[in-house]
Amino acid sequence: MTQSEQVRGYYRAILTEEGTTMSACNRIDRCPSWPSLMRKGHEDLRKVLNSERVASRIIPVARGLSYSYAAMDVDNETLDLLADSANRLDLIGQYRALASGALMNIGENRMVLHHLLRGEPAGHVVRDGRNFRDFYEGERKRFSAFAERVRNGEILGSSGKRFERVVQIGIGGSDLGPRALYLALEQWARERGLLGLRASFISNVDPDDANGVLATIDPESTLFILVSKSGTTQETLANEALVKARLTSVKGLDPAGHLIAVTSETSPLARNPGYLDSFYIDDFIGGRYSATSAVGGVLLSLCIGPDAFRAILDGAAEADMRALEPAPRNNASLMDALIGIFQRNVLGRPSTGILPYSQALSRFPAHLQQLDMESNGKRVDRDGEDVPLSTGPVLFGEPGTNGQHSFYQLLHQGTDPIPLQFIGFKKNQTSFDPEFEGSSSRRKLNANLAAQIVAFALGKDDTAPNKRFPGGRPNSLIVGEELDPYALGALLAHYENKVMFQGFCWNINSFDQEGVQLGKVLTRKVLEDGGPVDPVLKAYATLLGAV
Repeated sequence: MTQSEQVRGYYRAILTEEGTTMSACNRIDRCPSWPSLMRKGHEDLRKVLNSERVASRIIPVARGLSYSYAAMDVDNETLDLLADSANRLDLIGQYRALASGALMNIGENRMVLHHLLRGEPAGHVVRDGRNFRDFYEGERKRFSAFAERVRNGEILGSSGKRFERVVQIGIGGSDLGPRALYLALEQWARERGLLGLRASFISNVDPDDANGVLATIDPESTLFILVSKSGTTQETLANEALVKARLTSVKGLDPAGHLIAVTSETSPLARNPGYLDSFYIDDFIGGRYSATSAVGGVLLSLCIGPDAFRAILDGAAEADMRALEPAPRNNASLMDALIGIFQRNVLGRPSTGILPYSQALSRFPAHLQQLDMESNGKRVDRDGEDVPLSTGPVLFGEPGTNGQHSFYQLLHQGTDPIPLQFIGFKKNQTSFDPEFEGSSSRRKLNANLAAQIVAFALGKDDTAPNKRFPGGRPNSLIVGEELDPYALGALLAHYENKVMFQGFCWNINSFDQEGVQLGKVLTRKVLEDGGPVDPVLKAYATLLGAV
């Protein structure tokens, strides 16, 4: 039996055990509706977009968020064909299998349990005597209590100063998600008197990153969070060493009184006397899915409070439950995923723009880049075979209105239509918003967003060719009342579930990241005594002064 046959047989077995029907239609291009989908073209938005369509193509996400797909260029027949494929692929059954503890990360022989961080959409998961929901909740309660003691001044720095700053040291999922969520709620918390410690982040192994942060803080009143699930992440440990050297240089300061760890129970960081405390995750929480674990929870509980962090979890849990709805027209993350498949595989559009009209979401596109591109940037499927379809798109994005004065020129008048996803809110996080020229800044912001949606979709004719807007540029919108913790959690879960559903459609493993490993191996070869043997690697390392 070949390795491919072993993998395929194993995957079918675990889904059968979980009660999920697995047919020959295990990838969307193998479904009976695929030939009909491939004959479908895009709708002409200039002809079909009207107020009735805007009112009818809206799906609740959770916590007041709604997903509008009126300006996506897919007709009802296409949506029906996509829904038929979703049913035949049993996407909801696969989601239930994943959330109930099936070993869906077959490359690493692991469960995928990030949904359990905020709820139990498919019931209890108990393996080898451990109830995983209880474990995650137990850690949340532990770091919540720790955060309260720091926030109320019960836990002080080693020289007796109250902690005022927290610096998270981590890279990838240990940085991008927590940073995006903190920035999303920093102003919200400050406005309500909830902001405790202010946060900074060190991620890049470039020493200018760490030194730049250290130059802005008082070491005696700063708490550092070292985040590494394995406890061996090269960049993170290098930055920790740099930070410890800085702390050691302060007379009378004990670094152990200023460092905590978020790691696994089996890592060298666990129960280490060099840290004030340690909080735990496990191998079933992937880095890019870890923002609702202790990876994000410790920092957010210190900064915006344990109650606000719990509200993030509650918003995510509601979105997770809504993602179980079988009908795509009632399931925002499933509909978003299926329309994205149509854009990528039928219409051949390789990129997607994420455009939040909210400065608080300034780093959210960067988090989604990792979430989507690390999850679905795969060329081999779960059967060990090459995927004949294009998989995950390239994501990019910046907040509006800044992007309008940057790259929107290409989006409006460039040669390639690029699907866009807007995010907007009706209310500010802050209260001070005086009128200028007859309207508030919030009204101006949302007027810009409405205008861009219509301009992309409908365009404008003009006798001057360079002033002509072709229109027909597809875009969707996620809209809510206000960006608060509940809405942020729902927004995060929406995209996590969208990425999951698209991975199922392509029959790929969205939960490993082998694509980041080769560079790490070659890096170690450069740094080994004697330098690299490979002449090309040595030549570039020499050019860069690394050997």
